[in-house]
Amino acid sequence: MSKARTQLLAILRRKSVLYGDFTLASGKKSDFYCDARLTTLDPRGAIALGEVGWEAVSGQAAKLGVNPVAIGGLTMGADPVALAIGIGAAREGEDLQVFSIRKQAKLHGRGKLIEGNFKPGDTVVVVDDTVTTGGSTLEAIEKVRAEGGIVAFAVVLVDRGEGGREAIEASGVPVVAIFSRADIDAAGAV
Repeated sequence: MSKARTQLLAILRRKSVLYGDFTLASGKKSDFYCDARLTTLDPRGAIALGEVGWEAVSGQAAKLGVNPVAIGGLTMGADPVALAIGIGAAREGEDLQVFSIRKQAKLHGRGKLIEGNFKPGDTVVVVDDTVTTGGSTLEAIEKVRAEGGIVAFAVVLVDRGEGGREAIEASGVPVVAIFSRADIDAAGAV
């Protein structure tokens, strides 16, 4: 495991992961909760995420033979993930622009649904911080497609292992998970 990956997992375990009795946004009950924003909005977590995330993006892009030009997802969980990975790419001399998808189009100005560096025809990567049912990632994919973008694949920081990855892949979008719940559980057992 790379130093950045080890550091990212340690920050995630320390700051974001809780065990107990939780009700998730989906309404489902779980003994595992991950508030990934505590990691993605931590400067050291963001630096490590940028490096690890860019490795995941560049590796998957090479595997699929695609060249994504931008990365983003549904605000707000995806925003720091996309920016960290975009910065990670820039630190390696690569150009991966960043965008953010609103929950609703603005009612003023240009009325945009997707803010930042995105235009119709772009091949993009959709990101999310945590995937449970896949609902927010699927919503982001639908919005990118509706705005004329091409989704090459998705990257998630944490796959909770509760069917979300499979739901996203059923829509024709491959998913790369930086960490699974099993990775996180195993790190706590050390």
